[in-house]
Amino acid sequence: MDLRELTALELGALLRSGEVTCAQAAAASRAAIAAAQPDNNAFLTVAEGPAPAPDLAASPLAGVPMAYKDNICTKGMPTTCASKILGNFTPCYDAAAAERLRRAGAVSMGKLNMDEFAMGSTSETSFYGPVKNPWDLSRSPGGSSGGAAAAVAAGEVWYAVGSDTGGSIRQPASHCGVTGMKPTYGAVSRYGLVAYASSLDQLGPIARSAADCAAVLDIMMGRDARDPTSLDLPAGGLLAALTGRLRGKKIGLPRQCFGDGLEDAVRAAVLAAAGVLKERGAQLEWFDLPVMSYAVPAYYVIACAEASSNLARFDGVRYGWRAEGGGDLETLYRRTRTEGFGSEVRRRILLGTFVLSAGYYDAYYKRALRARAAIGQAFGRAFQKYDLLLTPVAPAAAPRLGESLSDPLKMYLSDVYTVPANLAGLPALSMPCGFDGDGLPIGAQLLGPAGGELAVLDAAHAFQQETDWHKRRPPARKTAERSPSPAEPERKGGSL
Repeated sequence: MDLRELTALELGALLRSGEVTCAQAAAASRAAIAAAQPDNNAFLTVAEGPAPAPDLAASPLAGVPMAYKDNICTKGMPTTCASKILGNFTPCYDAAAAERLRRAGAVSMGKLNMDEFAMGSTSETSFYGPVKNPWDLSRSPGGSSGGAAAAVAAGEVWYAVGSDTGGSIRQPASHCGVTGMKPTYGAVSRYGLVAYASSLDQLGPIARSAADCAAVLDIMMGRDARDPTSLDLPAGGLLAALTGRLRGKKIGLPRQCFGDGLEDAVRAAVLAAAGVLKERGAQLEWFDLPVMSYAVPAYYVIACAEASSNLARFDGVRYGWRAEGGGDLETLYRRTRTEGFGSEVRRRILLGTFVLSAGYYDAYYKRALRARAAIGQAFGRAFQKYDLLLTPVAPAAAPRLGESLSDPLKMYLSDVYTVPANLAGLPALSMPCGFDGDGLPIGAQLLGPAGGELAVLDAAHAFQQETDWHKRRPPARKTAERSPSPAEPERKGGSL
């Protein structure tokens, strides 16, 4: 039996029945990581020592190997945010989500590569080298949770926890042919998540199926006193409540999400997914959502402004990497931040500082906040009429490595369909729905009203009961020579 072909829930069931042991599951994961790592560079740190023996009755996922994006704090294991400036940082505590998963019997295999400080849409801005898409190693896996999506797609772990600021779970899930969900803002505690843009960041799962995602969210969701933005939503019960019944549900398709800029193969695949949902009993209707045109500029102004504030703490004094050489305090700050941050992070800090500066605050940041409010109101009106919305995840399948880095604006525009959910704080899920002419995965996005995780997951579950796109796996390949990277220093705190 090839354990890598199983979903997380299927493996969990075999562990509870005794047909598979925790040691066997961990060994299968380690073997898959060792085989895939030279190709896809998905892991930054691999857990050392024997896997723990959890209480298999703790949850349906107890004993199932998983991993965390490297901006989620894990006690005793490095959390680098894929940045030079945090290369020597090992937290003394777990993030709230990691605490809950550990109590539920999760077996962490390590930390996953990502865009530096989650700033990017291709997982190429990592100080430790780019992540590569297991479907085609010349392609990006998407970002910023590219390592998480690549590791799940390649069968290295059965699920992963990532973060989503503007599509950073859903877009890589789409590009790698797996399922990823961003829950309602505040549904999962952000305690222990290294902040990029605090009003937009949200933790969520990447897994093989919607049912797997429901099981992970059952564990992670719930109020946390350490995060004042966390919501007192019902914790647990999502997995048990999945029915796959869509009869009577109304699903809206925003015309603005299917127009210019969308590749024909993506449009066809998403509309085919709409047809499957219709066959399951859903009512589909086109409608207009003109505020979509404001989403990308509003998002990048707000996200960069918050990043400028959040990343001010990395100064070479309190923790993290410090530049060598003398000089006064201002020189230390400047040299540390110039040498410690990559070009994309510096670009976003500068943009954020600019839009918050005197004379530009009203012209940019304040207007972006007004646009955000208008976007939230427009989605609120849409959900008075529709139970769910269906859109593409990205305008095209996975781009070639290097394409987006040479054109940052193109990279920013690739988030056009995903950032509205973050601006409005809504739950949204990416599910595999087809392939383009190059054999690259395509994802469809389902959005629900705030607190509507169950509706989103149930619709995706219904779709996956009728299709097998989520069961497809990347082609087996021999270990390829890794293309040289300008910055791949030795990792600390774990073996590869």
